[in-house]
Amino acid sequence: MKIGDQEDATRYKVVVNHEEQYSMWPADRENPLGWRDAGKSGNKAECLAYIKQVWTDMRPLSLRKRMDGKSIKEG
Repeated sequence: MKIGDQEDATRYKVVVNHEEQYSMWPADRENPLGWRDAGKSGNKAECLAYIKQVWTDMRPLSLRKRMDGKSIKEG
């Protein structure tokens, strides 16, 4: 990926938190607190494509669970 006139040679990894929210992080850095490896690494475009493929529901896990519980009780 190009940034201005420079090629972005950074290698990234996809990370995920306890709410199943995804992000990218430089592969050579320690994960931020509360985030774990999602099993994908590569250049920025590859990681973004992976996130787009797997993160199909943007709601945090806790909200999805609450909403699923409500719909079961109401139904």
